Amino acid sequence: MNSRRFAACIAALVFALVFSLGGLAEEPHIAPVLQPFVDSQSLAGAVTLVASADKVLSLEAVGYADIAAKKLLTTNSLFWIASQSKPITAAALMILVDEGKVNIDDPVGKYLPEFNQQWLAVEKDEQHVLLKKPQHPVTVKHLLTHTSGMPFSSMLEQPTLDQLRLKDAVRSYALTPLQSEPGTKFQYSNAGINTAARIIEVVTGKSYEAFMDERLFGPLGMKDTTFWPHDDQVGRVAKAYGPDDAKTGLKETPISQLTYPLTDPGRQPMPAGGLFSTAADVAIFCQMVLNDGEYQGKRILSPAAVKQMTSRQTAEPIKEAWGLGWSLGGDSFGHGGALSTNMNIYPQKKLITIFLVQHAGFPNNGGEAQGKFVQAATEAFGK
Repeated sequence: MNSRRFAACIAALVFALVFSLGGLAEEPHIAPVLQPFVDSQSLAGAVTLVASADKVLSLEAVGYADIAAKKLLTTNSLFWIASQSKPITAAALMILVDEGKVNIDDPVGKYLPEFNQQWLAVEKDEQHVLLKKPQHPVTVKHLLTHTSGMPFSSMLEQPTLDQLRLKDAVRSYALTPLQSEPGTKFQYSNAGINTAARIIEVVTGKSYEAFMDERLFGPLGMKDTTFWPHDDQVGRVAKAYGPDDAKTGLKETPISQLTYPLTDPGRQPMPAGGLFSTAADVAIFCQMVLNDGEYQGKRILSPAAVKQMTSRQTAEPIKEAWGLGWSLGGDSFGHGGALSTNMNIYPQKKLITIFLVQHAGFPNNGGEAQGKFVQAATEAFGK
């Protein structure tokens, strides 16, 4: 082969490689907009991800997983995603709706008889509680829209939320008086989502966590999504931070809702907020939803189920707009977590944004970091 022909072959190979990587233009970098927050000790660090329906457009890490050890975050760092677990649990229940095994308009008591004897607290003070029967029973839809009237948790879920077996936790909810008439008021409730997960167990005869592995995490390839991080995963879990006493810097803080060590097999799965995950795994779940229930040729949910989950299910007099497990915004739907994690799906833009941090509050202007990321992401990819 002469030198000219050899050079032409090399050029063709380089062109093919560049074309396969999406062209000569460099993908926009999003994470640098967060660096000033890290530099000012307003943010320990973040992993950010932007995706379309079928492609990860940006995955970056900035800042620290462990400030004292100067351990940097990586794109495969794990985070406690807390209440981002709620729409994931709702999706699992909707699999059973698709199969005709659950109807969201059914009373919860159809599946869990202990809920057939619930009471509503109409007066309460330090000396007495006045109870009456609610006008309508709690339905499955009420559980998934935070309109059941159930409290956030029961008195038995102390000192952490991961100690009671799901069966026992749900029985404690049934024995706790409702705080409002079902379907009339929004009240954010771990208890409602946990009860929905218990319905999964009763209907399928499997544990909630086994169903999640078999019907969601396994088929989707969400290999780093778990209630119990194993030793390797624990080594990748980002530490949690909050404002220091002067509120000008950061201090490490434990996750108060969970029991340590995180590898303890005695810890119970918390459907409303127990999951740990990575940005890549959360993106897979969001892509499945954005693709009307399908991911890489695997059908998880029907388009009808996804539409029901992501459209308003709360009654119009209620100001909070919620689907089934999802909070609805003007042009998006999404969910956050207790340590300031967040995921959002923009159906019209066909865009997903994921912001993973571990912050129980922020000093200085750290609370602006997520907004700066979303703004940069939508400007770069949302056109």
